[in-house]
Amino acid sequence: MLMRMSEPSLYVTGRLVLPDRVLDRGYVACARGRIVRVGSGRPRRVGAATVVDAGEGYVTPGFIDIHVHGGDGADYMDGTARAVRVANRAHLRRGTTTIFPTTTTGTPAEVARMIRACGAVARRWQPSDGARIGGVHLYGPYFADNKVGCHSREGRRDPLPREYAGYFRSGLIRVATCAAELPGAEAFYREARRHRCLVTCGHSDAGWPELVAAYRAGMRHVDHFWCAMSSVPSVRERLGTPMRGSMEQFVIAHAEMSTEVIADGRHLAPELLEYAWRLKGASRLLLVTDANRALGMPPGRYRFGPEATGAWFESDGEVGFVPGEGLASSVMGLDHMIRIMRRDTPAPLHEIVRMASLTPAERTGIDRRVGSLEAGKHADIVVLDADLQVRRVFVDGRDALAA
Repeated sequence: MLMRMSEPSLYVTGRLVLPDRVLDRGYVACARGRIVRVGSGRPRRVGAATVVDAGEGYVTPGFIDIHVHGGDGADYMDGTARAVRVANRAHLRRGTTTIFPTTTTGTPAEVARMIRACGAVARRWQPSDGARIGGVHLYGPYFADNKVGCHSREGRRDPLPREYAGYFRSGLIRVATCAAELPGAEAFYREARRHRCLVTCGHSDAGWPELVAAYRAGMRHVDHFWCAMSSVPSVRERLGTPMRGSMEQFVIAHAEMSTEVIADGRHLAPELLEYAWRLKGASRLLLVTDANRALGMPPGRYRFGPEATGAWFESDGEVGFVPGEGLASSVMGLDHMIRIMRRDTPAPLHEIVRMASLTPAERTGIDRRVGSLEAGKHADIVVLDADLQVRRVFVDGRDALAA
């Protein structure tokens, strides 16, 4: 009905990146904030519609980031609507049109304040606010004590229903993480599944028996593969011999399990990026940024998490790190991740883009609205040049980068 009743007001033409292929010459017709038609060749009659031609560049769906902490100097855990908008705008400029602001470790009050700030922006959202909020990723604080990473150790704790029940009651949590070996993890997973979240295990040293229990309780995803996760040797240290499988083996062995990679060129070498893609395929591997507040900022020292209490890290302009300890999430956007996957792996472009759009949409249950260039979905469109640099971003058919 939408296609028949609405005359297109915007055509975007170029090489269309579809879920299963790249259409060398095609167009996307948009009206009233939705895609109304996707066709091959050039549109025959455009009338008074605006035409945006990507030339030899690419037209892709808007990117979707389910694991992201901030940008342009703001961390979502700062707990203000201003911080949320600053970070969302930073990622919108890099092609992310739907975002899942992600918590760090912190006090219950700090986590609750972050969720409220995201809710305030989501309720009154307009494209000038930056990327659309798809939901909140409840990531910290339920980490294993030996896998906290760059997060504040003081803010780590085991899950307690009296705390997380309030977070879920907000109606905003769409992705929920907990280390599988923690006391109360199974109850947390069941509650997250009841709220229709993507249920994940992260910052964990879990072994096979604990992962089996987590899977039965609803866990279907592992956060940032190979980062802050268990290995066969680490599980042996915890559980002794015989050696048991870790998170890596569990993801390999279960087809329904998905995972994600930080393809910034600093976290994972090309062979691991290719291995993850070959291992899980584009329908079960997601690209995420895990970006912190140093994205878009000069090299320097920054807080990871709340501005007043977060742990300190440094940025060299290419990656975050804690001197003498290791990396501290990325400082790059999803557009950069796509370029690195194209450079460092043999994965075809349509699969790489899928990992940053349709696959996260499917895993979070929003694929009927966003994630691909299909009629009826939001007109969230990114125009890339031939080198995969972002040139235009449209949200609901409006030019989001216009002054």
